[in-house]
Amino acid sequence: MALGLPSVLPNPQPAIGELIRDRQPTFSFEFFPPKTEAGERLLWQAIRELESLRPSFVSITYGAGGSTRDTTVAVTERIATDTTLLPMAHLTAVNHSVAELRHVIGRLAGVGVRNVLAVRGDPPGNPGGEWVRHPEGVDYAEDLVRLVRDSGDFSVGVAAFPYKHPRSPDVASDTAHFVRKCRAGAEFAITQMFFEADDYLRLRDRVAAAGCATPILAGVMPVTQIGTIERSVQLSGAPFPPALAARFERVADDPEAVRQLGVEQASEMSRRLLDEGVPGIHFITLNRSTATREVWQNLKAGARV
Repeated sequence: MALGLPSVLPNPQPAIGELIRDRQPTFSFEFFPPKTEAGERLLWQAIRELESLRPSFVSITYGAGGSTRDTTVAVTERIATDTTLLPMAHLTAVNHSVAELRHVIGRLAGVGVRNVLAVRGDPPGNPGGEWVRHPEGVDYAEDLVRLVRDSGDFSVGVAAFPYKHPRSPDVASDTAHFVRKCRAGAEFAITQMFFEADDYLRLRDRVAAAGCATPILAGVMPVTQIGTIERSVQLSGAPFPPALAARFERVADDPEAVRQLGVEQASEMSRRLLDEGVPGIHFITLNRSTATREVWQNLKAGARV
């Protein structure tokens, strides 16, 4: 995009917003940009192994404080050009001016990527710290949504929080913030990870009660290590369910039993979500394919994929 003019995408890819409306449920995978050569090999191994499952789309996250901006864009570009997968790039407002954000959007448009997940992001170094706006940037995710939508023919998604955003004072204000993001132009949303289906269903019900019909995909991550439970507050913004934590604690000394329980729990929750009419499931892979493929196979065995 030059001089603030909207980007024209060459051979634009399908819009995820349209896929969700036209083909439910969708199934998708989330990866994060690697920081080392070993991490890059792990990422591309997972991408190739999961590519054969023919997901609806895949997404690439953005490092804290915009620290992996260039890597995120490069991975998204490579997926767009070197695989059969439909990529979506995460984009955050942290430490970025509007000009820098437009540059990133223009790079994505240059390879035909039209799907973007717009999130404000967390302060670098301290996810729970005070938000500081870039002096030439934007304040809120809804502003970022408008920026992307005004930049060309993009399909934009936003984040949703089943518990509530850690900085929201209460559930009601969190719901109001979400609705504003949708009315700014978001076509769909993806939840932060959660571990009880009822958390998603309560979110869906309160958003619907607010008069918002934007489809919300469920972010699901199989717990494969006890350490994930310990970091769940930082990862999801919500406390790990005590009853589920007790189930994991009973097998904490057996890493394989922990992994098997994580796959079982994610499979059970995903089945219930599908039965409740969730428009899609977005698997958070942590750049590993095994547990995600096992959950996928469990769902397929239930004739829902």
